[in-house]
Amino acid sequence: MIPDADMLSVIIDILSSLDLGGFVIKLNHRKFLDAMVQLAGCEKRKFKAICSSIDKLDKESWETVRDELINMKGLTEEMCSKLHKFVVLKGEPFELLNRLKTEGVFAGHAEGENTIKEMELLFTYLKAMGILDKISFDFSLARGLDYYTGVIYEAILTDTNRVGSISGGGRYDGLIGMFSGK
Repeated sequence: MIPDADMLSVIIDILSSLDLGGFVIKLNHRKFLDAMVQLAGCEKRKFKAICSSIDKLDKESWETVRDELINMKGLTEEMCSKLHKFVVLKGEPFELLNRLKTEGVFAGHAEGENTIKEMELLFTYLKAMGILDKISFDFSLARGLDYYTGVIYEAILTDTNRVGSISGGGRYDGLIGMFSGK
């Protein structure tokens, strides 16, 4: 998680030096998205389609996204209800992480439980770097690109009504292998 912490630190340094006003970096993890789609009972092949809908939650209401998931993506009411319980999770990193643990949100799901440990380590590094206050842990951040394998993020301005991210990305350990077969 050190490279992820370093990358976030560089982004925060750059955005702070540009004098754009207030900003926050929304942060999530691809493995949490995989786990929530699985725990909602959705087919794995619909992952990208589901994430593209969820990622609209910063611009659209849950009702609009839910209708899209049901009417265009083929999810059931029950699946959407389960997904909704995840996508509303957001807040201060350690507070939300503790909530995930105490409520057992990923209890029995090995990948979800391991990702909690990864994020705890990342947040510890970010706190030590003095930049955790610029991070919002947000399960509605989905960046529906198949090549992300770990942490995903988007920076947004907080002092304006402008919608959209000003920076974004994430970890993609297997990208070259997708194209080279190695």
